[in-house]
Amino acid sequence: MTYSVYEFFTRDEIERDWLISILIDFHFEGFEETSESLKAYVPSEKASDITVKEILYDNELHHLQFSSHPLEDKNWNEEWEKNFEPVVIADKVAIRAPFHKPFKTEFEIIIEPKMSFGTGHHATTASMVEGMLKENFENKTVLDFGSGTGVLAILAEKLKARHIVAIDNEEWAYNNCIENVERNNCGCIKTIKGDDTFVFSEKFDIILANINRNVILRNISYWENLLNPKSILMVSGILQSDEKDIISEAQKCELQIKHIIRNNGWVAITFELN
Repeated sequence: MTYSVYEFFTRDEIERDWLISILIDFHFEGFEETSESLKAYVPSEKASDITVKEILYDNELHHLQFSSHPLEDKNWNEEWEKNFEPVVIADKVAIRAPFHKPFKTEFEIIIEPKMSFGTGHHATTASMVEGMLKENFENKTVLDFGSGTGVLAILAEKLKARHIVAIDNEEWAYNNCIENVERNNCGCIKTIKGDDTFVFSEKFDIILANINRNVILRNISYWENLLNPKSILMVSGILQSDEKDIISEAQKCELQIKHIIRNNGWVAITFELN
């Protein structure tokens, strides 16, 4: 597959993080930060300068300058793996690749790094993991909406959930999730390729959504209808500047704040349905 790199010129770390959370919904599969810019990698047939300008404009980032060019044909997954380091969250959850040495943490998740967002390195995923550790998953039904690598779905099973559905609209994320579910010997996770138009025939005790502000705002009322009574919704991928908007929309749906985790300019919020 031929890739292109888009380089966005900004030194603002929060602005870069926000841009990453947006671009993953538009087929961008890998990111690299320098002191001056953010480099984003995408299959060449999936993006154009016109499309990128529209994405920036729609998300109030039209002030950003960028350049783009095609990359030489090489194994970019192999390149990505070279820079993938293990991570330990809350001293309890280790996330590593198959080529790393095992950890002695309470929970260990093995992820094959294939440019999927959700390896635990970003504050949004780490905060979701921390939030999950605060909740009781035993014998619960769980929906991981926008599952990426499947790391949250896998942790849900390790926390003794009895049934988990992991859904993502990206083909590469869907396939990577399947591989990681098998790699971690999970038997309670159902993987689906779909988006917010997918019709579920069941309700859930816990919904996990590590996505971005726009998708969260668009789907809060939809998720409320998928929750059982006295259930919880955990959302991440939210900048602190957008926290009030998310809370306001959730409260319209009778979702009340249970706890909030703030990490490096990002917010993960757990709501409870009364």
